[in-house]
Amino acid sequence: MSIAPPNLDLLSSVDELFKWDQPYDNFNGRDELFVKAMRESCSWHLERSQEYRKWCEYEKFDVKEMREMKDLAKIPFLFANIFKTRELKSIGEEDIALHLTSSGTTGQKSQMFYDEWSIKSPQRILDWIFSYYGWDDQSEKVNYLLYTYEPEEGAKLGTAYTDNYLCQYAPINRVEYALKYTSTGHKFDLFGVIKTLQEYAEEGLPVRIFGFPSFLNFTLEHFLSTKITPLELNPRSLVFLGGGWKGHQDKAISKTELYTKAHDLLGIPDARLRDGFGSVEHCIPYIECENHQFHIPIYSEVLIRDVNSFKVLGYGEVGYLNFLSPYITSVPAQNVLMGDLAVKGRGSECSCSTSGDTFSIVGRAGFKKNKSCAVSATELLKDFN
Repeated sequence: MSIAPPNLDLLSSVDELFKWDQPYDNFNGRDELFVKAMRESCSWHLERSQEYRKWCEYEKFDVKEMREMKDLAKIPFLFANIFKTRELKSIGEEDIALHLTSSGTTGQKSQMFYDEWSIKSPQRILDWIFSYYGWDDQSEKVNYLLYTYEPEEGAKLGTAYTDNYLCQYAPINRVEYALKYTSTGHKFDLFGVIKTLQEYAEEGLPVRIFGFPSFLNFTLEHFLSTKITPLELNPRSLVFLGGGWKGHQDKAISKTELYTKAHDLLGIPDARLRDGFGSVEHCIPYIECENHQFHIPIYSEVLIRDVNSFKVLGYGEVGYLNFLSPYITSVPAQNVLMGDLAVKGRGSECSCSTSGDTFSIVGRAGFKKNKSCAVSATELLKDFN
């Protein structure tokens, strides 16, 4: 995929950073390049977003103060929730290549707009990460089960967009959706999912399962409660989850428990059971290693901030998850404070071959009104509770 930022003269360091095709290779000079790229990104949005410029003026932020990595904490962050109430843009309408929302059938929606660069650069990173883990395999067809929304005309949901994009990494034999589109909206087709899995097991092709963990867990629970015979899917199958348990946190189980059930009931090896993290407000992909740790790729930085003072915390301390990346030129979202509570770990503490620090999600501190697509999706489970 050959792409470039909208203005190479103003974003040369951004271009250089995002040309690096080894996502976890902390190469010599990376930190210096990252700071330069963030400085270019902030300058870009200061010139093109009046609201962002006013916010930076209020915070007395001077982009010239950014000289080294520790200065990244000085950049004024935006709460992810702001995109639920304001349409912030740093580009004209004619440059919008994609419009995505984060919410499903209910709840406030984040409105995110992307120019070609802002959506294709994270996609290219995802390409590199899938290649890094050996999941970009065009040698044989696979069957797909997507625990996400069956497409409808004009659909803009970020989760559906992502899961359909993931189908390019192995040739499609067949695709089935768990959340079927009906005349009254989407409905979780539990019995259709079970029938599909049984058919996939008989066919013997590798199976790729993407989407919300809550729906996978509900499927596996139904296997257990009705004593359905466990399946033996092709060992080259892959489970790649995302979206979290928001809205049904009271029913959430640990990853270890979920992965154990998926292995026992579907026959998928633990190393082929992974979770992903991302959002429409911050599209850089974070994917678990074989030890189930989210490693931070070289294209972003993660800070953890105190929930009261917003002071930057150290390793091992719980606070708000703060993402920084210069990838986005369409919206001033290069520094976003999420509603998720997280803790940062040292990459050296993980025994996998992937370098880079890690982070773990430990909870959510959002507001009831600001529900994401995962919330409205899990509401569809009510028919079976």
